[in-house]
Amino acid sequence: MEVMMMLVYDQPGVMQRVMGEFNRKRINVETIVVGKCEMPERARIVLSIENREKATSVIEHLRALHEVIEVDLVSSDRHEAYALLFSKEGVCRITGTVEEVDQIVKKSQPERYIQAMNAI
Repeated sequence: MEVMMMLVYDQPGVMQRVMGEFNRKRINVETIVVGKCEMPERARIVLSIENREKATSVIEHLRALHEVIEVDLVSSDRHEAYALLFSKEGVCRITGTVEEVDQIVKKSQPERYIQAMNAI
């Protein structure tokens, strides 16, 4: 799994233009995390993509968008994972390495869950 991080201008329509590049290249994005960041009028977009070759192929197209300030693949030693699990006992929030979160999700076999990757 590859994690891509972007610094973008925090403006309406940025996500649509960014995701349009993935759509044009027929690349499935596994997870998306978006939020304001430490810089005024900026946001960070963090995406996880299954295939490194496909992730690499879209970087130059993203850099060409005027709303994108920076875009890079994140080294795997900086990946973090989190999940929200739902079972009859309630909701559980977990964070850790990708492997740790995978193990907990598999072990607990929740009724429903959402799992994502992030990096900063």
